[in-house]
Amino acid sequence: MPEASADALAPSLAGEEYEVEIGPVAHGGHCVARTEEGRVLFVRHTLPGERVIVRVTEGRTDSRFLRADAVEVLEASKDRVPAPCPFSGPGRCGGCDWQHAKPGAQRRLKGEVLTEQLQRLAGMTPEDVSWDGTVEPAPGDKVPAGEVPSWRTRVQFAVDDEGRPGFRRHRSHDVQPVDHCLIAAPGVEELGVERREWPGMAGIEVTAATGSQDRQVVLTPKPGERLPLVELDKPVSVLRAGEKPTDKGRLHRVHGRDFVRERADGRTWRVGAGGFWQVHTQAAELLVDALMRGLTPRKGEMALDLYCGAGLFAGALADRIGDSGAVLGIESSKRAVEDARHNLAGFDRVRVEQGKVETVLPRTGITEADLVVLDPPRAGAGKQTVRHIAGLGPRRIGYVACDPAALARDLGYFKEAGYVPRFLRAFDLFPMTHHMECVAILEPAAKNA
Repeated sequence: MPEASADALAPSLAGEEYEVEIGPVAHGGHCVARTEEGRVLFVRHTLPGERVIVRVTEGRTDSRFLRADAVEVLEASKDRVPAPCPFSGPGRCGGCDWQHAKPGAQRRLKGEVLTEQLQRLAGMTPEDVSWDGTVEPAPGDKVPAGEVPSWRTRVQFAVDDEGRPGFRRHRSHDVQPVDHCLIAAPGVEELGVERREWPGMAGIEVTAATGSQDRQVVLTPKPGERLPLVELDKPVSVLRAGEKPTDKGRLHRVHGRDFVRERADGRTWRVGAGGFWQVHTQAAELLVDALMRGLTPRKGEMALDLYCGAGLFAGALADRIGDSGAVLGIESSKRAVEDARHNLAGFDRVRVEQGKVETVLPRTGITEADLVVLDPPRAGAGKQTVRHIAGLGPRRIGYVACDPAALARDLGYFKEAGYVPRFLRAFDLFPMTHHMECVAILEPAAKNA
């Protein structure tokens, strides 16, 4: 069937302005409002209870909802503050969602989002998951209103046509040039990437390890462009992203190491370029502590670490279950598996398998486990994997989630499979953004009856 021509599409409402009263927060860094005609608006740069003028950024007359920015505040919330970042606001950097909100208000909004997702997708209340409704800040992140914690250890810069580094505007490929980033960790900012021009580059990823002085820059050149001479303010390793279709995902070392050394749970961890490690300076320690407190590993137990990355949780489990226990990690990334095997080489009874969890786990032949940790990607684990985990009969399951919707869906699947939360904790490990991290500890429902 031929595509509709542009003339056949319903008229765009982009640029239209409405005066509205803002309703509740919604998942995704915006709030919900309605026009007088009843059109649903998802509005950024505002807060519940405010009266604002909004300008539509996306949507047509036949759209189910419209996206919009609050461009003028008529009645401000008591939680509003002037955005500390000069690059924040309508039409500018899309990286932060809540620069205009007090830190405590940001955490309350995240708590409301998590509550709503649990209710809508899992049919659960905070009481059902033994969560007190708070989103906990990381130690050191409690800053006065108008200040911003510098927490992000890995930052991806886009580069505009003039070679200036910056960030994508919200839901756009356009680049907002910046000369600094308030949420970037000091180790990122001290390199001075934003104070230089990068002609011919499409992107620059900067990593500043926590617990070591390792600094790394990954450059992605535009097709046919050569790498510039990299002269930054501190010693740094440099890698180049592959240009050919066959090079997709591959990184080539230019000079220095092709990994950084992170520190957590009393150990040093090698993390290869492009590998996964929590981006908040304190996230790894906080999440390991929350998981181990909730799981209470015992000597001699059998544990699984699914989506294990560089092996952080597998190592923490192995430390606590001892030589008589065993841990199996499963991870899809080839480089992450290499790192995990390197990091866990000192444990005789730890094995790491490469492949997708839903494919590898059934092939292992494992029929039971005492403990399971899973830290799935943003889409969640899904019903099939949840059912398989429950079928192993673990006494406790530790679920680490970066998306409240995926967490809620999977908790619903676990409930169907006979597992319910013993408790849930939420952490504000992405201040100024709408993201959060959650840890849920689950047990068999019969034990909680």
